[in-house]
Amino acid sequence: MGKEDSPLTHFDAAGRPRMVDVTQKAETAREAVASGFVRMSAEALEIVRTRRGKKGDAAATAELAGVMGAKRAADLIPLCHPLPLSSVAVEAAPDEAAGGVRVTARVKTTARTGVEMEALAAVSVACLTLYDMLKAADRSMSIETVALVEKTGGASGDYRRDGDS
Repeated sequence: MGKEDSPLTHFDAAGRPRMVDVTQKAETAREAVASGFVRMSAEALEIVRTRRGKKGDAAATAELAGVMGAKRAADLIPLCHPLPLSSVAVEAAPDEAAGGVRVTARVKTTARTGVEMEALAAVSVACLTLYDMLKAADRSMSIETVALVEKTGGASGDYRRDGDS
C-alpha cells in the first residue's frame, strides 16, 4: 500500500505529519465513551472506597483530573483538533471483585470531528491521578485496558467495542 492509499489520514502524500483538514465536514453531534482500570492492593482500594486518603478523596480528584484531561487533549496529542466540548463526565468506581478502580469517561460535542481522543485522555489522566493519589499505599498498581468503548456520530458511523471493556 502506497502512502497515497494509506488509511492513516495524519500523513500527507509525502509522508509528513499533518492535522487532518475537516473544513468540508458537517458539524454533527458526537459522543465517545472510554474506560480504563487501575489494579491495586486491597489497602489502596479501601482508601478509594472510604474516600479517606492522606491526599484527600482519590476518586473525586481523579474524576476532576479526567475532566481537565479531556479539555487539554489537543495540547497533549500533537495532531488532535481542539474542540468545544459540551459535556465531560468521568466516574472512578471501586470494583472490589476485580481488585481495582474502573474509570469511565463520556465526552460530547457538536463539531466536525469526533471526541474519541478527549475521552481516552480523560480516562488516562484520571488513572494516572489515582496512581499519584495512592502510590504511598501501593506502588505496584497497574493501569490496564484503556480503550474506546463506543462512539457515535460522524461520517465513519457508530462504533461499539466487542468483548471486555
